[in-house]
Amino acid sequence: MFSAALPNGFDLRLLELRHAPAIFKAVDENRLHLRPWLPWVDKTETEDDTAAFIRMSLEQFAKNQAINAGIWQGNQIVGGIGTHPIDWLNQRVEIGYWLGQEFQGQGIVTNAARRMTTFLFDELELNRVEIRCAVENTKSSAIAKRLGFVHEGILRKGILLGGAYHDLELHGMVREDWKA
Repeated sequence: MFSAALPNGFDLRLLELRHAPAIFKAVDENRLHLRPWLPWVDKTETEDDTAAFIRMSLEQFAKNQAINAGIWQGNQIVGGIGTHPIDWLNQRVEIGYWLGQEFQGQGIVTNAARRMTTFLFDELELNRVEIRCAVENTKSSAIAKRLGFVHEGILRKGILLGGAYHDLELHGMVREDWKA
């Protein structure tokens, strides 16, 4: 199983089915906060929806296709971080993350993204990691920049959020730059 310690008593843990109620509760309590940036929030209507996502995530992890972890403080889920399906042919992947509103501004996601990126480069030996976020999502963009990801461009109307298309920022990191 994947797990990793983060600073200040936080850690990453691979999602498990037993986490579904806590994850759903955290998402539901933060729905208004997360909705503007994450299209999956409105499709997560019940604990069963969360359990289905976790089952899919565990299948992908078992097949070495993706990894999805909770960000925890003790027994409390505070957010999540994971990958889209890994493109093994090109050795690249996109990561995404979310955090409960009350935990914002503490560097938690920056630390989680740093640890996940290190894992992807060191353990999975990928060549490229990407972060994509809506242009208006300045907090997510700031995380990529803090970690040294290069702003590589704008994907015009690259994501459907709230019934409208939004431009996406593309941030990229390659292994040799991460090592430096």
